[in-house]
Amino acid sequence: MKLLSVFTALVAAGSAAAFAPAKVASRSMVSTNMAASEELYIDEERRFLMNLILVGSAALTVGAIGIPYIAFFVPPGAGGGSGGTPAKDALGNDIFAQAYLESKPANDRSLAQGLKGDATYLIVKEDKTLEKYGLNAVCTHLGCVVPWSSANNKFMCPCHGSQYAPTGAVVRGPAPLPLALAHCDVADDGKILFSPWTEDDFRTGGKGWWN
Repeated sequence: MKLLSVFTALVAAGSAAAFAPAKVASRSMVSTNMAASEELYIDEERRFLMNLILVGSAALTVGAIGIPYIAFFVPPGAGGGSGGTPAKDALGNDIFAQAYLESKPANDRSLAQGLKGDATYLIVKEDKTLEKYGLNAVCTHLGCVVPWSSANNKFMCPCHGSQYAPTGAVVRGPAPLPLALAHCDVADDGKILFSPWTEDDFRTGGKGWWN
């Protein structure tokens, strides 16, 4: 009986010893898995943050390049009276309608700096008010600046003999097209403004060739 008791005790002790390391190993594996899950969660957060930074940087770069490029093709004003480019004199000063009209005679056609810096005629009507359009002074033949001849009441190009009526319509070649039109308006502060002429050309009845 003593021998049987000793044997039973040894078996019980062996069983306890056999199962004890397994419990420690199980806890170690759980701890390892939890640590790995936490590291994976942190990595996902970092990856999301880095992607967000990259996308934001790309959007800012594209916007900084694309917006000015698009804006370049948008005209500064459209149609008559809604904004425009101030007319400037030979010194680059803005031209004010009241002072300008006081200094010019009726039927005067004098040059100012207009759209895109082109030489553009301001037209004073018989009643000493500004005409609602200005005339681009660049000859449509080969690009010379066409002077106004008050004695002949027309524009006469000295380069190749082209002539234009007071409205800028061609009366003699070789110029193939009339002088380009621009809207001419007076702003609330009195400045004379030029803006693109997008309507039909009233001299030809068709679309303006400059559009």
